Amino acid sequence: MKPALSVAASLFLALAAAAHAQTTPATPPAAAPAPVRSPAHTYQPTAVEQLRKEAAHLRGLVKTDDGQRFLIHTSWLPVVEMRTVHYDKAAKRALTEPQFAKLGEEEKAPFKAIPLDGQFFYYTRYGSPLAYARALDLVCQTIGGEKALRGKRIFDFGYGGIGHLRLLAGMGAFVTGVEVDPILQALYSDPADTGDIPGVGMGDDIAPRGHLTLVHGQFPADADVAEAVGEGYDLVISKNVLKNGYINPEQEVDKRMLVDLGVEQQAFVDKIAAILKPEGLFMIYNICPAQKPAGEAYIPWADGRCPFPVEMLEAAGFEIVEYNTDDSPAAREMGKALGWDQGEGAMDLENDCFAHYTLARKKKS
Repeated sequence: MKPALSVAASLFLALAAAAHAQTTPATPPAAAPAPVRSPAHTYQPTAVEQLRKEAAHLRGLVKTDDGQRFLIHTSWLPVVEMRTVHYDKAAKRALTEPQFAKLGEEEKAPFKAIPLDGQFFYYTRYGSPLAYARALDLVCQTIGGEKALRGKRIFDFGYGGIGHLRLLAGMGAFVTGVEVDPILQALYSDPADTGDIPGVGMGDDIAPRGHLTLVHGQFPADADVAEAVGEGYDLVISKNVLKNGYINPEQEVDKRMLVDLGVEQQAFVDKIAAILKPEGLFMIYNICPAQKPAGEAYIPWADGRCPFPVEMLEAAGFEIVEYNTDDSPAAREMGKALGWDQGEGAMDLENDCFAHYTLARKKKS
């Protein structure tokens, strides 16, 4: 049953639609061009408005109550103004404006100012944060209950953008994301970006206060990072990072295209198990393009299978719920709802969009 939530959500998202009808980056985002004033009759929606419209399109694909809440809570995402990050490409170092201002003139020389708008704040290099909706819906189906994620501790390995983490925290979850990208560390440095996040909702369905923590560095290889992440999680999730092609490439490729776990694979899986509570879930969800034909350049990110063998997961204390399950039809429906098949760079969803997921549960003992 989906009582008041479904009615209120339907009304809100329908109105929204009608109104608005873990790897270090090889290169920083291009500097934004000087703003151009649009004609009075032209309105450019904010990133948050764009997300609300996407949420309305996705709603019919999501089956669980907390999957619906994840979409609905785009209504309360803050609109973010332009921020400037100063980036030293050679040193792979990013600074906020206050940090940059403290440097001497000679120290400032290698840095380039990169203006980043609200679109980059929520979409970064990786697209809509609502692409997490399918993976979270599958998790909620496994957990069960109308409030499957409320009050849960969630860890995202290679979070890639703050949007979905803010949505989860607004639902009353306690969320930690880890990343190695220095630009994201500088971008999400405003005190209001993290910490206690007020619970949001409608009517009698207002969530309790959640919390958001961002940790930057290599997990679990860096002991300080591992300590900051902590343990006691109900869910560990990773989307489009833990791909077999990134970790076990079938052909030799430039190492900058790969994900370096920093530890042996068994040690990594053991650590994931260690930070989970008994019966906690480990979700790996990967969306991939088609692999190139034999004789053409191998694409590591096109192999979205789980990089860890069943035996390795079981040795860490996991039981397998799903392993390399093909979720391509659902991913294509999500891609269609998000407009991946439209505009410049449109995807051929039927022939160039594939998805697999692995879901494992930590045993009680």
